[in-house]
Amino acid sequence: MNRSNATVLVVDDEPFNLEIIEEYLEGEGYKLFTAADGQDAWTQLESEPSKFDVILLDRMMPKLDGMEVLAKIKSHRKLKSTPVILQTAKASQQNIIEGMNSGAYYYLTKPFDDEMLRSIVRTAIEDKMRYDLLTSKLEESVRGLSTLHEAIFEFQSIDEANDLAKVLANACAYPDKVVTGISELLINAVEHGNLDICYAEKSKLMVKDLWESEVTKRLDSLEHKDKRVRVRFKRGASTNKILIVDEGKGFEWQNFLELDPLRAFDSHGRGIAMAKMTSVDEIKYLGSGNRVEITVQGNKR
Repeated sequence: MNRSNATVLVVDDEPFNLEIIEEYLEGEGYKLFTAADGQDAWTQLESEPSKFDVILLDRMMPKLDGMEVLAKIKSHRKLKSTPVILQTAKASQQNIIEGMNSGAYYYLTKPFDDEMLRSIVRTAIEDKMRYDLLTSKLEESVRGLSTLHEAIFEFQSIDEANDLAKVLANACAYPDKVVTGISELLINAVEHGNLDICYAEKSKLMVKDLWESEVTKRLDSLEHKDKRVRVRFKRGASTNKILIVDEGKGFEWQNFLELDPLRAFDSHGRGIAMAKMTSVDEIKYLGSGNRVEITVQGNKR
């Protein structure tokens, strides 16, 4: 899927808000659909669950509010992987935590900032594209990995990280569940570890849609072109251990193991916490943070 061809469902009971969002996203190339309330949204989603790539969901609506729609989305077999951007005027810490724990990976507050809106939607679409790429033909990508007991891997780029995530996931019990979490941590080792892109710098790059080009530039630079991420896979009796080691200085990993309401409105920064919550069994950072061990269920189904 080309990002500019993505299909977006915008749900809001205020016609003025729908007009604003449509105006801000005009020119991005997205196919925009709207719903006037939660029931309208659910009718559209349930009738064509594969139609939409991203959902911008108002929290407070009549008939069926946003949290009820979100619960239905996350319990639906085909819809649960669709990114939901929860838009709301309720920005208290309790409300943010409730929304994120319910599966709203992204948050927007009203009134909307046009640049931030475009950045969040763009990020959500790219995450959906990455998820689809990781899970497509996952079972067929590598065969015989139930016999793998120990292995060492090295890689350099984001694409190689995603390829390796598929390999490692296929050696685990539930590949489609763990592949996104493994991929998140492998990519972190590249961008924040070897390439030394800090959180604040990535925020600026994401808003200006320059993250991908900056990663490419740094991978080709004299400073970073010889750096590699090393990965050790080891199968245990009931669990697998995956150790990821990058050549970076480390980071304050303690701040990223849990969902933080202060980062709820950023276009990134939730991947580690989401991996811990929904994808892998345990994440353990060692030392400064340039070494991380993942634990996942080991017996391949």
